[in-house]
Amino acid sequence: MILILGVTASGKGRLAFDLAEHLGAEIISIDSMKVYRRMDIGTAKPPKQARQRIKYHLIDVVEPSDSFSAGAFIDAASDVIEQINDRDGKIVAVGGTALYIKSLLYGLFDGAGTDEQIRDELRARAETEGLAEMHRELTKIDPDAAERINPNDARRIVRALEVHQLTGKPISSFQKQWQQCQIKHDWTIIGLRREKTDASSRINKRVKKMIGTGLVDEVKSLLDEEKPLSQQARCAIGYAEIIEHLNGQISLEDAIESIKINTRRLAKGQRTWFKTFQNVNWLDIAEDETSEQILARTKKLLCDIIA
Repeated sequence: MILILGVTASGKGRLAFDLAEHLGAEIISIDSMKVYRRMDIGTAKPPKQARQRIKYHLIDVVEPSDSFSAGAFIDAASDVIEQINDRDGKIVAVGGTALYIKSLLYGLFDGAGTDEQIRDELRARAETEGLAEMHRELTKIDPDAAERINPNDARRIVRALEVHQLTGKPISSFQKQWQQCQIKHDWTIIGLRREKTDASSRINKRVKKMIGTGLVDEVKSLLDEEKPLSQQARCAIGYAEIIEHLNGQISLEDAIESIKINTRRLAKGQRTWFKTFQNVNWLDIAEDETSEQILARTKKLLCDIIA
């Protein structure tokens, strides 16, 4: 079983497709937003042509009005892995949602419980004080978590503050339990790394492509649905900013710039997460490398590992 990870827009999705096609494997998506139906452009789902050629799992599995958790992901992924193994299939997993990847590799860490009263109070504060202020508060009490959590991610900011109020400990201290764990399955982990300037350029190009292929209309369509978007779906990068634009809060140009900035912040948080991962075989990708060259290097890497 092969797992490919990397920050957003690093090229991991293309490599996963090429490698799965070469191996005759099925792909498991490890992405907290690709699970939502009809959220296609803003989540950079693989094109329909690719999904007709390769079997993908854990894409389009819930409605945008539903919530989705790491626990739900692990349950679904475990079922898929078991089914593929039962038919002696090959697996290429790919994604950038670090929490889901950690959970897939090591299992869910012991949580701190929940308190609906505290959570409701924090949600009310988010409405009145704004997420920026709450993210600043989180930075003071848990800088590690704040660095990984996007300032627009209301759900995760509220959860981190809730854990601190419940336990007096930062949520990052619970998540460090993973460092003492063993990998649950026999995964070969491949990571893609790019220079930050290259990564930023690729992010800007991706955002431009999303706008050009209809992200605004996609968000409009989602907002017109009978059931409202879940808080999790509304906070997705690309969707949150366009919603602000459609609500008349910011111009389209400012929304596009915010998407770029927030995506770069996401990439920074992913890099921080991935530094804690062990047993990753990193490939440093040059700006001018083609997908064919990256696949060839990956195949050689896998041969070297087996040897």
